[in-house]
Amino acid sequence: MKTRLANRVRSLTPSSTLAITAKAKELKEQGHDVIGLGAGEPDYNTPEHIIEAAYTSMKEGHTKYTPSAGLASLKQEIADKLKRDQNLEYTNKEIIVTSGAKHGLYTLFQVILDEGDEVIIPTPFWVSYPEQVKLAGGKPIYIEGLEENEFKVNPDQLKNAISSKTKAVIINSPSNPTGMLYSKEELRALGEVCLEQDILIISDEIYEKLTYSGHKHVSIAEISPELKAQTILINGVSKSHSMTGWRIGYAAGDKQIINAMDNLASHSTSNPTTTAQYGAIAAYSGTQAPVEEMRNAFEERLNIIYNKVIQIPGFTCIKPQGAFYLFPNVRKAAEMSGFESVDKFAEALLTEAKVAVVPGSGFGASDNLRLSYATSLDQLERAVERINLFVTNKME
Repeated sequence: MKTRLANRVRSLTPSSTLAITAKAKELKEQGHDVIGLGAGEPDYNTPEHIIEAAYTSMKEGHTKYTPSAGLASLKQEIADKLKRDQNLEYTNKEIIVTSGAKHGLYTLFQVILDEGDEVIIPTPFWVSYPEQVKLAGGKPIYIEGLEENEFKVNPDQLKNAISSKTKAVIINSPSNPTGMLYSKEELRALGEVCLEQDILIISDEIYEKLTYSGHKHVSIAEISPELKAQTILINGVSKSHSMTGWRIGYAAGDKQIINAMDNLASHSTSNPTTTAQYGAIAAYSGTQAPVEEMRNAFEERLNIIYNKVIQIPGFTCIKPQGAFYLFPNVRKAAEMSGFESVDKFAEALLTEAKVAVVPGSGFGASDNLRLSYATSLDQLERAVERINLFVTNKME
């Protein structure tokens, strides 16, 4: 039969995080004791009051369609959260609820990009950014966040990457995979370039609640009214409230863009899952104690495991300020262990040491590995011991 796949999907690169997860699962099913450090989700269950609210909503008959942009009551809770946390004011018409933050990004790219439009993506980047841009007919333009600058880009880099085809730039703070945050001053400097050149700012803030060592998340939209008008915020409950499987995210920003996203969603998803929306209402309106409990646990794990990771021969690592990932440079370790690339090194860690990590090449940083500490401290310590032993034995 003749191949009927569209060109737009033939060029897609499979998700490296999902590929590692699938391989680790396969080995586990064969009886191997695999420790997975590839997870991009908290290991906590969703807080009980959220589960109860979703259950109650079903019992009360809230199982039908909602508006395609989401329940008005949930949009109001999101607006209240943005006012409470960042002192930002949005109307319901400036907010759309999406089927996860990933779907929010996908829909946004679909409504703002024409064929050949460029989106500037700092590296290291979350794996889906460039693929979603390409699916919308756009072209990813990469600028390198150097390790010596905490993986962050500066205004000159941004300015030099802008062309007549530039439509937007993505800022992800705290970052997946690096865990680094942009300061208010750094964001202001980048924002000035965007205002001068009139390019849209896409601010992915999904890890905003997970920051450590006294570091605080700052949204670029809260710096000035001009930057707020230039920014589309992307966020959701997945990481903050351990609701990855509920698939509730949101976008907030320019009313015209949000309306276009609503129109597109009406022809694709109809609406985000109704029950999950009621759970999200409880997430934002109820106690935030579980959020802080989880953040404290991640910070404790980070402080313990970071000190162990940097002792592995050939590993260097900047201590992250947020999210729940370590992103060590392991090029030297891979070479000392006899591997031609970090990808091969990561593959051997899985098949021989039985530790699943994600190679940095999927994030645009081929010298690094991403290690998630969203798992128990016992598992983390065992995994690091295995990696250390693996490298040490390979060096002998």
